[in-house]
Amino acid sequence: MSVPPPRSGRGDGEKGRVRLAAPVNLEPEDARRPVSCTMGPVSFLAPRQRIKPGLAPVKLSVLMCVFNEERTIELAIDEVLAADYPCDMELIVVDDGSTDETPTLLAQINDPRVIIHLHRCNQGKGSALLSAAAIASGTHILPFDADLEYSPDDITRIIYPVLKGRCDVVYGARIFGLNTVYSSYWHMVGNRLLTRMANILFNASLSDLHTCLKLIPLATFRSLKLRESGFGLDTEVTALLLKAGVRPFEVPVTYYGRTHDEGKKITWRDAVACISILLRVRLLRSSRPKGIPALQEDDEKVGVVPQWGAGPGWGSFGALGIRDDGQPNAVTT
Repeated sequence: MSVPPPRSGRGDGEKGRVRLAAPVNLEPEDARRPVSCTMGPVSFLAPRQRIKPGLAPVKLSVLMCVFNEERTIELAIDEVLAADYPCDMELIVVDDGSTDETPTLLAQINDPRVIIHLHRCNQGKGSALLSAAAIASGTHILPFDADLEYSPDDITRIIYPVLKGRCDVVYGARIFGLNTVYSSYWHMVGNRLLTRMANILFNASLSDLHTCLKLIPLATFRSLKLRESGFGLDTEVTALLLKAGVRPFEVPVTYYGRTHDEGKKITWRDAVACISILLRVRLLRSSRPKGIPALQEDDEKVGVVPQWGAGPGWGSFGALGIRDDGQPNAVTT
């Protein structure tokens, strides 16, 4: 098996030096070879994924929403691009109105797998995720934070059940005491209580309601009638899936929780909002969400982005302005 020369995920000035390795294209005979995977301090061997006959090819769209992450954004993007993927992938980064050096750092990204989308002002994480999902061209989407709390090495195990044809929705569950670091006891307890509440309301058995790593078919995500624009979108997505009868398959992942001093933005107010969202979705009369219009074939993905929600102008296509600064994969809204 030949390995192509390394490529760069970020330009290095005039020399344009190459620093990141591109995904390795495996020949058919290589598909049977084992590949080494890691889960925190534990190392094990997993078989190379093979798609069953008749299953449609999978393309992964990793969605990274960013707000004032100048300390971690470069490393986060480098690690995501350097991970070993068993399928085609793209990385969509949405800068949600950052006021630090994040936009400048993003302007240095030069990789064909990366699309940069800019919000002129902060609209909320939910809005950023909706923008990223509108641009996505993959069969499945996977949100991935830029704060280094999660490990890209877990992505392969998350997508493996989909490649095997066993399920379509997979959650990367943080299991307390197993390759996890919670910076706050109350943060861990709060997540457990809210997860239990969701399980009771929807007769489910989730382990981690608020994990960032939610692998969902793009068509399924776009079919959800979403209203939240902030952190509450994370809760709303899971609540709507559970009410529609979807039960995510859970895979344990590593987690390195950070403190508020290190940039964590979740507060107790978000927990209160989560309870409100769970109750609202549970009391909705219809359990089957209506379809959301997607991009038309003749629309340019970097030029038109559909938005979802209940606010003014939502539910329609919004025109975007394209940045004219020599960065062809960046747009601004």
